[in-house]
Amino acid sequence: QVHLVESGGGLVQAGGSLRLSCAASGSIFSINTMGWYRQAPGKQRDLVATITSGGSTSYADSVKGRFTISRDNAKNTMYLQMNSLKPEDTAVYYCNRWSIYYSDDYSVPFYDYWGQGTQVTVSS
Repeated sequence: QVHLVESGGGLVQAGGSLRLSCAASGSIFSINTMGWYRQAPGKQRDLVATITSGGSTSYADSVKGRFTISRDNAKNTMYLQMNSLKPEDTAVYYCNRWSIYYSDDYSVPFYDYWGQGTQVTVSS
């Protein structure tokens, strides 16, 4: 059984910082590329950043230079350090695995491990 639990969200002023955590149980974490996703009200879920099991990272253009993704395989935990936050970063943030083969549809069974997410609200 796989469980993903996100934490660390909150309310912050524009320009502030937050650090999100994703705790994973089960076998999903160590062998998979993991990703942070976000979904704002009325919008689709978007990929924010990914990190491979070896530590290679990639970012959406909207967060490059402001967000840093990292992982601790020994602790089955992934992080997202978010700096210089903007109101448009307001969303529920989720973690899950990611694959280029299923990059266009987050409703497929590959992504059946969505957690509850953590709310990030950035005030202007």
